[in-house]
Amino acid sequence: MELGISMFGDLRVDPVTNKFQPAQQRLGEIIEEIKLMDEIGLDYFGIGEHHRPDFAVSSPEILLAAAAVVTKNIKLGSAVSVLSSSDPVKLYQSFAMVDLLSNGRAELMAGRGSFIESFPLFGYSLMIIMVCSQRN
Repeated sequence: MELGISMFGDLRVDPVTNKFQPAQQRLGEIIEEIKLMDEIGLDYFGIGEHHRPDFAVSSPEILLAAAAVVTKNIKLGSAVSVLSSSDPVKLYQSFAMVDLLSNGRAELMAGRGSFIESFPLFGYSLMIIMVCSQRN
């Protein structure tokens, strides 16, 4: 059995100002959390991909590469990388780099995603995607 934690890197809302915390602050917190997970012996950390203003992580592989150089044992994975709006070759290459930096601890979990925010950002028409998915 393996024990791990996954998250999306959501930003906290300041109860006084009702504004999101700075993404830079949240990214630093996540790196510190991953370091602690590694130190206490958790087996896995996974980070999801989101392209919304309430999440700090739009590129899991970048965060995982940063975590790779400050950890020793914990497996580092995406939870999930949105394959339907990504270039699969580029995604593979990015995770191959994380795998090298982490000495073989990278894991890629790819899926279609459960939100549509990434499609327009990458130039995909939602109408075409809906038509294609209805045909399958």
